[in-house]
Amino acid sequence: MAGRVTQIWTTAEESAPMEPVEGIEAVDGGLAGDRYQRGTGYYSPFDVCEVTFVAGEALDRIREEAGLDLSDGQHRRNVVTRGVDLGDLLAARFRVGQAVFEGTRPRPPCRHVEEVAELDGLMDALRERGGICADVVEPGPFRVGDGVEYLEDTSFDGEGLAAAIRDRESQR
Repeated sequence: MAGRVTQIWTTAEESAPMEPVEGIEAVDGGLAGDRYQRGTGYYSPFDVCEVTFVAGEALDRIREEAGLDLSDGQHRRNVVTRGVDLGDLLAARFRVGQAVFEGTRPRPPCRHVEEVAELDGLMDALRERGGICADVVEPGPFRVGDGVEYLEDTSFDGEGLAAAIRDRESQR
């Protein structure tokens, strides 16, 4: 996988404008100081994605097809990538800089992102292009320009569940 990070966005509070940064620390619970890591996101604590990733190519298609330019962070995702099939990172561990993430689920668009951006049609434009959620597995810094390195598949194989059950039973 030859992908890389092209932008990083964060904001400290729900509905506040996203701010670009050149580098950031992935910490337990998300990106240092970001709204979901701080517990101040719009969906906290009910529907939290520690870190969100979106493909720059998807944002290009949205601009071309829907005429919506999201280059200023109105997509409300944390990390913009290029050259990465984000679907390949679901149920997988991957490294960005010194941090390791695990892709947990697709990140569908919501009405809130459209309301904050004040862009009619944004929710529909992001459908099937909203990126993914990921958890921080190993904290560490990363920067714009860092590569995205696929590490391993973490999808369910049955043995992980069996081991978790054995561990839980042994703790009783």
